[in-house]
Amino acid sequence: MPQRPIRRAARPSAWRRGPSAAPPRDPRPEPERAGAAPAEPAGIASVVEAALYRDGVRVSSPGSLAETYRELREQPAGMAWIGLARPTEGELQSLAAEFDLHPLAVEDAKEAHQRPKLERYGDTLFVVLRAARYLDAPEEIDFAELHVFVGPDFVLTVRHGAAPDLSAVRRRMEETPELLRLGPEAVLYAILDAVVDGYAPVVAGVQNDIDEIETEVFRGDPEVSRRIYELSREMVEFQRATRPLVGMLHGLMAGFSKYGTDEELQRYLRDVADHVTHTSERVDGFRQALTEILTVNATLVTQQQNAEMRALAEAGFEQNEEIKRISSWAAILFAPTLVGTIYGMNFRDMPELDWPLGYPFAIGLMGVICVSLYLIFKRRDWL
Repeated sequence: MPQRPIRRAARPSAWRRGPSAAPPRDPRPEPERAGAAPAEPAGIASVVEAALYRDGVRVSSPGSLAETYRELREQPAGMAWIGLARPTEGELQSLAAEFDLHPLAVEDAKEAHQRPKLERYGDTLFVVLRAARYLDAPEEIDFAELHVFVGPDFVLTVRHGAAPDLSAVRRRMEETPELLRLGPEAVLYAILDAVVDGYAPVVAGVQNDIDEIETEVFRGDPEVSRRIYELSREMVEFQRATRPLVGMLHGLMAGFSKYGTDEELQRYLRDVADHVTHTSERVDGFRQALTEILTVNATLVTQQQNAEMRALAEAGFEQNEEIKRISSWAAILFAPTLVGTIYGMNFRDMPELDWPLGYPFAIGLMGVICVSLYLIFKRRDWL
């Protein structure tokens, strides 16, 4: 990696100096300066916006990274704010060479899927943030990743995803030059504030989802278990986005005295830390609530299944009672049918055909059998 120009190696950190201190610049012409950063590759389209500021006011809007580098060198007390979206490796290498970015931070910025963190490499801070936005139509949370490099006179933002809207952050800072005048650390505050403020609509959307889920649970919606599970997974991601921010901001606040952070900026950062803590607590509460709702839903489902099984058992019992009644009457009616069938066979040599008491005997036999069967079934509660 090319070495940084001498002018930046000799410059004090913005975290240790006042926001308007003028840095020493190398008076030599551009070609003679050692370690000059290479021009960016052709065909770059991921630079969303680049601007130079001085005393809180935009003084230039370069059209390329090379032009940004050149104009920043010409500004005695300027600050560059470069916004990129999914930059190419060539762009990152160009920025790393110009601003002396640490290779490990550059490697992290190439890809998303980094955990939120804050790391210091010399005079440069590297911050990873997880932004979130609530999508109303699918009722889902969309997470995006934002990497921020904050140096003595530059801020680089590398965005992987749609959120947050950094153009709104830039407009806000440009409309408050007294805040932008505080330097790169003020831009970092504004970005942190935008990310944290973006959590508020997500919290509101999740709260509405949980209210709907509670209604569906007690209504017995069969699809509610899937919805609880999906929302619980999103809450895990939300926790991973918000919980590390609490420690990160407390780490920044712990360095206020050491790095001479402006008192007004200290108040702003403490306010952001309060909002982050509140959001993190709400997310923890949501996850606990979803766990409890899932338990209640499982209990209700079990109760419903037990009620259905009990209803099936009762139906089966009633069916068995009906079958017993039908079988009993069928047995009672079968006895006289059997006797009548035997005596209706019309054989010539049947013993009882010539017996005068044959008919009363057959009728009496039928009656005795029927009454006996009726009493037996009645005693067994089949009838």
